Amino acid sequence: MNYKQTLEYLFMQLPMFQRIGAAAYKANLNNSIALDNYFKHPHQSFRSIHIAGTNGKGSVSNILAAILQQAGYKTGLYTSPHLKDFRERIKINGKEIPEDWVTEFVEKHRKSFEPIMPSFFELTMAMAFQYFAMEKVDVAVIETGLGGRLDSTNIINPELSIITNISKDHMQFLGDKLSQIAMEKAGIIKQGIPVVIGESQPDIKNVFEAKASEMMSPIYFADQFYRIDYSLNTMDEKQVFQVYKNENLVYPNLRLDLIGLYQKKNAITVLQSIDIMNDKDLFIDKEAIYSGFENATSITGFKGRWQTLGYNPRIICDTGHNEAGITEVIKQIETIPYKKLHFVFGVVDDKSIDSILEMLPKNAAYYFCKANIPRALDSNILKQKAAAFNLNGNTYQSVELALKAAKQNAEKDDFIFVGGSTFVVAEIC
Repeated sequence: MNYKQTLEYLFMQLPMFQRIGAAAYKANLNNSIALDNYFKHPHQSFRSIHIAGTNGKGSVSNILAAILQQAGYKTGLYTSPHLKDFRERIKINGKEIPEDWVTEFVEKHRKSFEPIMPSFFELTMAMAFQYFAMEKVDVAVIETGLGGRLDSTNIINPELSIITNISKDHMQFLGDKLSQIAMEKAGIIKQGIPVVIGESQPDIKNVFEAKASEMMSPIYFADQFYRIDYSLNTMDEKQVFQVYKNENLVYPNLRLDLIGLYQKKNAITVLQSIDIMNDKDLFIDKEAIYSGFENATSITGFKGRWQTLGYNPRIICDTGHNEAGITEVIKQIETIPYKKLHFVFGVVDDKSIDSILEMLPKNAAYYFCKANIPRALDSNILKQKAAAFNLNGNTYQSVELALKAAKQNAEKDDFIFVGGSTFVVAEIC
């Protein structure tokens, strides 16, 4: 098989949650353990940092990986989903896994792993761990998929666990209540391993404290140590933070090349995590921290988070797709001056979207679209659902056509936003 044929095999033959939804979900670690046994536990040969959470885990993962790389560590990064190319999921020092490595891995091990009947995510996890081990990384930043306790990655024994925040998402698997979702995410907390929680959410703080106590794991709530009151944006589209720790200014003029307002929460999560990593002999100096923050996207190739796609009119995309994510998107839209708002919007069909539709701006022109995956909600059905919330617009059979129409209709002082789903952003990012 060549690389293209290998991808077709991975995408079409293995159950893939991003494409087909619930049918790909495995409610146990049996396959992950079987694959780990077959490959002789590759994750044991490198240090790791494990990151879960509803929102922000991608940003935290990429910023941390950039900082570790700037500190001189050979750094693996495993994230999901990808936007353009499968290889985005598996990187070392910002470079994607080579095409021939992916092809050779599948060809060499196919007869052995097929009887296990792994999902796409389970096999991808095994591939990443094997690649990191063979390339002898010093440390790997490992992002969970949709959960924590039963996530394929939860076979590792990391140096540090991080949980960014909790919001309602993937409730068909993780539970209807925030406390249930928090318990699933808390499943990555390991015996004696410190855990950083990004946000002190009053309703669920006790869930993490109880799990940490049970596992005898030191627990740190980042927002109880660090504070960023406000940020300024520079002409070269970077945010500048004044970061306080215990009321002392410890990181003046910390520049970040991700400009979403919500990145303030991710920034303090990263900084608290670095404090713990330094205690674990993963030494990171301030020079590496400043450089990693300022150049995170160029170092790791991270995309899709409040990313500028064009000017006159200004075009922005963001992968926020659940209640908390869309809330942050709307907050940011409200800070943007514009004459008229054009909203290119698409969602997946296996989650309730009423709460999201309810909060979307009523004064926008909507361009309802369908991403090119089986899970995407038909644009006509989306339009009908949106109409009940006084959101009006036209339907388009692709994201590309919807964006093209928005550009044609928009004047130079207008604002075009593209989002609602990671898969919508992936087609134009």
